[in-house]
Amino acid sequence: MDNALREQLASGTFRPGDVLPPQRYLASEYGVSRDTVQLVLRQLAAEGWIESRQGSGSRVVRLPSAAPARPGTERRGRALLLPLMDAAFQKPTVSLDVFTLTPETLARHLRHQTERALAGDISPQHLLVRLLLPREDQNLAYPRAKDPDDHRVWQRWQTMTRTHIEDMQECFKALNEAGVDARLEVRRVPLTPHYKLYVLNNSDMLYGTYDVVERTVTVSDGTDIQALDVIDLGSTLSHHCREEDEQSHDSMFFTSMQDWFESAWNLLGRDHTTG
Repeated sequence: MDNALREQLASGTFRPGDVLPPQRYLASEYGVSRDTVQLVLRQLAAEGWIESRQGSGSRVVRLPSAAPARPGTERRGRALLLPLMDAAFQKPTVSLDVFTLTPETLARHLRHQTERALAGDISPQHLLVRLLLPREDQNLAYPRAKDPDDHRVWQRWQTMTRTHIEDMQECFKALNEAGVDARLEVRRVPLTPHYKLYVLNNSDMLYGTYDVVERTVTVSDGTDIQALDVIDLGSTLSHHCREEDEQSHDSMFFTSMQDWFESAWNLLGRDHTTG
């Protein structure tokens, strides 16, 4: 949990001033005990990353530097979404295609970029985000309870996903009111993602597989359920670029994944509806 949470702080999943999720949630998310969560939080507080107060939770006070690696080397290690998002939103026209199991990380990053735009730090003129998510009307391979008749873990995923979509819709409303031509399109596909994919401005791509784990998930009524799930926070992402050489490793991978996204979007996707 220690390294994963540090990476989330470095990548901008949590920003200065954000309150970290409750300890019970962190324990469930990382599959560790409350004692382990408390130990990690005390260490982060001692290092000056967070500030913990009784009854107020743990608030982020500073972040480590997170400069992206050179394009030629990033696929050999972990890549961070935040620097690439920051760079993409420096352009007047921004496009972002995403395939993911849950839009939690995307929602946080879009909230950050919205705050930058409203503060005048960046000036995007056009923004299009296309988001592919699993369908809601069929059970997923994960997250799910180990008991096949217990659907509460799946329902928890449904609720969380819709909450994050609503958060993003609020961001896009604010951007449009500020004069940005911003559009969020969400489609559902009959698939359980085994990887997450981000395509930024048709030039940079982040790709990472999900690792399935057995862990305890706490559902809305406070019950702990044994489940199959993935640890989304802290998952590894590799960086690929569209290069001039169409036969290069990155260009071929970039093109194949972008072609897959277009085919899934057009042939498998159904428009997301609210309510």
